[in-house]
Amino acid sequence: MKKFFSLVLALAMALSMASFASAEETTTIHIGVIGPMTGAAAVYGLAVARGAEIAVEEINAAGKVNIVLDVQDDENDAEKSINAYNATLDKGTQVILGCVTTTPCIAVSAQAYDERVFMLTPSASSLEVIANKDNAYQVCFTDPAQGSASAEYIFNKKVGEKVAIIYNNADTYSTGIYQTFESKAAELGLDIVSVTTFTNDTTDFSVQVTEAKNAGADVVFLPIYYTPASQILNAANTMGYKPVLFGVDGMDGILTMPGFDASLAEGLMLMTPFSATDEANQAFVDAYTAAYGTEPNQFAADAYDGVYIVKAALEAAGCTADMSNEEICDALVSAMTSLKFTGLTGTDMTWNAEGQVSKAPTAYVVKDGQYVKG
Repeated sequence: MKKFFSLVLALAMALSMASFASAEETTTIHIGVIGPMTGAAAVYGLAVARGAEIAVEEINAAGKVNIVLDVQDDENDAEKSINAYNATLDKGTQVILGCVTTTPCIAVSAQAYDERVFMLTPSASSLEVIANKDNAYQVCFTDPAQGSASAEYIFNKKVGEKVAIIYNNADTYSTGIYQTFESKAAELGLDIVSVTTFTNDTTDFSVQVTEAKNAGADVVFLPIYYTPASQILNAANTMGYKPVLFGVDGMDGILTMPGFDASLAEGLMLMTPFSATDEANQAFVDAYTAAYGTEPNQFAADAYDGVYIVKAALEAAGCTADMSNEEICDALVSAMTSLKFTGLTGTDMTWNAEGQVSKAPTAYVVKDGQYVKG
């Protein structure tokens, strides 16, 4: 009799470790997406939501796993992001894909840590998002990784001799990248000749661009989002100033920005893990373009990968739909550091216990209105 019960127990344990999809014919998981769907940062949130929707459609069509996606608008506001988080949990969300932007994600990740809800952010790159939280992981590079990689690329590729920096000192994302860029530049011996700042309310960048020009900078590093970058490009064009402009992943999307003359971005360089012109990404690009009438950017690709990463982690952890959010969270935390994933935004991606992703950075340059690997 003891042997019989031992066998039953062993069988039960084995079944509990079965794949996420094999627990029943169709297993349903609820994923909440939190990001700015309206407001000035909506272009990022909408791209994330749409990229996630493409992945969900593919996964659901394949059967076995059925993902229910709930998209919540936080308007890039920390307080509203908490409201969005609570609202999506009330609707049955078990895992959070988000937040999209850094400041809201810092707020939500703190509450999700206390409540043991697993989070995978496609695009909030600050270390503060994941600091001291075992439940929070990133698909995107951290700010330090972007800053260091940008300085190394400019130095190793001899992009220029004198560097100016224009960054948003009211934004955690921008400030974090600037700080690590400056540190790595000092280590490498890059000549930084001008550093100027702006805030979220700045619309006239003539002072910052003039200072860079007067300092003789032949490279301007812009660790910023593409809306202010477009204004900087316009200001430089007005002044007849033509340095190499070098940005980071927040710059992605500038070519399709409404009202912006994309020809001004010719020669722009940026660190981003995804390009819609890469042949390997064509199936995703075609599906996204057919669905939404525009090409996907890096935010969409990160979200697409994010959904598949969650699915892979759920399968690796042996999660089932009837598990509590706390149980799913603990299972995914255990699975993530052993996971290896290849997607649109990187090959052989892995994660450390701090939630940081490891993947090779890629630099692109805009040529003839397209991203080309630098």
